Amino acid sequence: MSTATQNGKNQAKDLRIGITIGLHQPNETLWNNGIKQNAVFLADTLRHCPGVASVTLVNTTAVPVTRELPWSLERWPTRAFDEAKDELDLVIELGGQLDGVRTAWLKARGVRLVSYCCGFEYIHATEGILFNKPMWNGNLFVNQRYDDIWIIPQVAGNSQSYLEVLRRTTGRVVPFVWSPVFLEERTRALPEGGVYAPRDEGRAPARLTVMEPNINVVKFCLYPALIAELAYRKRPDAIELLQVTNALKLAQENRDFIALMNQLDIVREHKALFLGRHDTPTFLAQNTDVVVSHQLENPLNYFYLEVCWQGYPLVHNATLCRELGYYYEANDAHHGARQLIRAIDARGHDTTGWRMKQRREIARFLPFNERVVKTYQALLDELMARPLR
Repeated sequence: MSTATQNGKNQAKDLRIGITIGLHQPNETLWNNGIKQNAVFLADTLRHCPGVASVTLVNTTAVPVTRELPWSLERWPTRAFDEAKDELDLVIELGGQLDGVRTAWLKARGVRLVSYCCGFEYIHATEGILFNKPMWNGNLFVNQRYDDIWIIPQVAGNSQSYLEVLRRTTGRVVPFVWSPVFLEERTRALPEGGVYAPRDEGRAPARLTVMEPNINVVKFCLYPALIAELAYRKRPDAIELLQVTNALKLAQENRDFIALMNQLDIVREHKALFLGRHDTPTFLAQNTDVVVSHQLENPLNYFYLEVCWQGYPLVHNATLCRELGYYYEANDAHHGARQLIRAIDARGHDTTGWRMKQRREIARFLPFNERVVKTYQALLDELMARPLR
């Protein structure tokens, strides 16, 4: 019987919470995707909830938990599932899936189970099927015993109903949380902590950076390149270079991508570079004056917050953070180009004040934000008041 049940009929009091992660190696980086960062940020948020006694990151794979992990085990306790399972009242499945056997074991003990959804699962499934990129190899397990499904806002539009139908329960949209803790650790060794400092007080031609992953249609470099092209046609002397990372293979091997890019003046006039993968904070600090971004069905992303926290001008179309950077509407490359020119022209104007303004806007996503904490405490209270599913 769980502690939460013993302490009074299913009240969210003194809750011991586990958040799953799925390690693939003992020293796994935090930067290959956002899932582990999401687990850490959620853990920080829940620790601020008055009804929570402890939060543990729970590894569901056979990879050992060691001091090689890129986070403090004192600040973010991390244990193997089998070591932690007897001391939990609620398990939030986030980065490591629980199979039927583990689910049944938790349910038998009265442990609540929440699925925390922070990926574009509908899009991943659709692309996997349409483009023959096997995802499950015929071994799909859909857990139908969740007590709740928590979905971050940026994936709810495309994936909420997909998840609800397959998992046979209703989901709810929950606050997105982010923290600069890992960004600041990564930038500590950079000059001035890697924050934006305009070259020649903003008078030098701008180096534009596009850092989309280019692995699906959600975040692809094509619209940023079109935006840069329109700005270059209007103000060629204002742009020194367009740099597109995560695009080297496309530029070398994909004949359609090559043909398309060769239609652009900024490419034909040798003002564009297509590069491989780069560390975001370092590339920003060493190579970037303005960042240009585009998304489909991804209206809030760690990358936007990292760029703006450091004070870099960001031209973007992310609807859930319109107040950050220089927002353009939907797929309007002409609007994006106008905003890009605005960003280029404003580079030398009170960069410290701009950075502080961006950070004030980002504060609503931080783990200690009062509204965020109250919302998660209310979610816990409502969850623990319901019968076990």
